[in-house]
Amino acid sequence: MSSTQTLTFARAITEGLRASLESDDKVMLMGEDIGRLGGVFRVTDGLQKDFGEARVVDTPLAESGILGTAIGLALRGYRPVCEIQFDGFVFPAYDQITTQLAKMRYRSRGRVEVPVVIRIPYGGGIGAVEHHSESPEALFAHTAGLRVVSPATPQDAYDMMRAAIASPDPVLFFEPKGRYWSKADVALGGPVPDGVLDSARVARTGDDVTLVAYGPTVATALKAADALAAEGTSAEVVDLRAISPIDVTAVAESVCRTGRCVVVHEAPSFLGVGAEIAARVSDECFYALEAPVQRVAGFHAPYPVAKLEHEYLPSVDRVLDAVDRALAY
Repeated sequence: MSSTQTLTFARAITEGLRASLESDDKVMLMGEDIGRLGGVFRVTDGLQKDFGEARVVDTPLAESGILGTAIGLALRGYRPVCEIQFDGFVFPAYDQITTQLAKMRYRSRGRVEVPVVIRIPYGGGIGAVEHHSESPEALFAHTAGLRVVSPATPQDAYDMMRAAIASPDPVLFFEPKGRYWSKADVALGGPVPDGVLDSARVARTGDDVTLVAYGPTVATALKAADALAAEGTSAEVVDLRAISPIDVTAVAESVCRTGRCVVVHEAPSFLGVGAEIAARVSDECFYALEAPVQRVAGFHAPYPVAKLEHEYLPSVDRVLDAVDRALAY
């Protein structure tokens, strides 16, 4: 039975976790302070009370230990969902993720599945201290064998969480923490939509320029599209959803119609996701492009102190400037 409720982004993730815990007794949650406290952002609030300490496990403060244990559990038939408290804390587990988790299914020619989901609150916009506002998604997207996804809406947060837990592949689930308190109607229950982990969605249709974004910057792109509409420019917004694999077909179809492309993400532009998209768009849409692909992203520098993060993060004005450059050709 399905129902529709108005939920915050964070609560939509909670309900996705709850639905998965209810439907499969092999699903379990692991992380620092996720049980009694409900996590730093309260995403797992109430789940230990409802499902018990054996399925919602408070772990030691050791990310490498959390991931190493999760890999062992997955090999024994469980479907662990690990929470990393903040984006910058994932690096102690980088070895387990990139050298073990990413390769086991490939090395076994598909005979061994390691269905681990790693939840990572990421990105800026909350005025956090150092190591709490990173965007490391490109580091993991570069590693073959990992799915890397980031929802932009409460509905996708709910659907994509269920799909990630059901996937036979390891999934890094990047949650834009700056969007945790945004609200929308969410259809709960029913089957998981097909392709939600590897297909982009058109968040807004347009004819003059394609804005490609994911996670936290989809909202920025939509605001920029509103501002462009007021000036008489029609912008299409493509929400990637998946960073690996990228739905190049959906992006190319849009750019081949509009002739222009601007990619927006919070992570540094140097060797970032936007660079891969620019290269693929240049390959697929060469004869349709009216201008070089523009990128609006974080700078190639450590994330700044909180009072300066507005200078670092992509803004509507920076997106509009990039569109102006594209339209000038």
